[in-house]
Amino acid sequence: MVAIMEWAEINIYTSTEGIDAVTGSLIDLGITGFVIKDAQDFEDFLSDKSVNWDYIDDDLMGLKNCETTVTVYLTKDSEGLEQLSALKSALKAMKLADTDNKLGRLEFSMSDIYEEDWANNWKQYFKPIAIGDKLLIKPSWEEAAPDEKRKILEIDPASSFGTGQHNTTRLCLELLEKHLEKGERILDLGCGSGILSIGACLIGAESATAVDIDDNSVRIASENAGINGIPKDNYTAYCGDITTDSRLRERIGNGFDVVCANIVADVLISMSGYFSGFVKDAGKLIVSGIIDARCDEVLSAIESCGFELIEKHSREDWNAAYFIRK
Repeated sequence: MVAIMEWAEINIYTSTEGIDAVTGSLIDLGITGFVIKDAQDFEDFLSDKSVNWDYIDDDLMGLKNCETTVTVYLTKDSEGLEQLSALKSALKAMKLADTDNKLGRLEFSMSDIYEEDWANNWKQYFKPIAIGDKLLIKPSWEEAAPDEKRKILEIDPASSFGTGQHNTTRLCLELLEKHLEKGERILDLGCGSGILSIGACLIGAESATAVDIDDNSVRIASENAGINGIPKDNYTAYCGDITTDSRLRERIGNGFDVVCANIVADVLISMSGYFSGFVKDAGKLIVSGIIDARCDEVLSAIESCGFELIEKHSREDWNAAYFIRK
């Protein structure tokens, strides 16, 4: 019997000017198929004098006063869940940067193709997963084997990105395991569920600072840190955008041994000029969330800001890289 793939329909509301920004972010998230509905299409159709018509289809007429919408379909599994969480963060980042309100609402609605409620059923796809040599990522509702030798990272992502199932997260955790030294301080930019900074603490980091533009992610990351037994004095979480908020950058401080950022290409590029202000001399930078098509561009931008690329790892069209500050 062939398994039937289930999908969730996501409608993203933007403007004609926002189409390129939204679709560009979707591509950076690995979402390459989308449907665009835009009132400008109707105007272009009417102004096309090379076409003779005496009847307009109802579907085309419906474009006349529609709100510009980009529609995508995400699989209703762990990968789709991660993409939805990352999409929410990407839209929020675009909205914060759109000070002229040119990109529309930048909000989304979700309607399932099937009747099942994804929000209630997604947990079935989140199973314990071993990463590297030291960590086992598991949700609270799953049990680890009694003789498990790995450090157990218990994570409940709720609506934030980071379960360990996505290649970008796994690549980043593997690089952290390889290069993090005991007693180091780590800064996690775009923390989502907190999985990277919490994992770092479990494998030896002395303390962690986590930052995200989504206040819900900041709350979830702090809760997950507590669940994993990390003392409050050793885990600090801030909400805000480091690229626009100088006071936030001051609060975060500097001299970190390791900075990690698992985000999308455009955000990594916009952050690249700020990384050196956080990491100490000869400190470490780990970035992930980069699709193949944007990899050279992102790595070049970071290298131009005073970092030396030491190694790069890839898995299924996704890339992560490890740098040292010169």
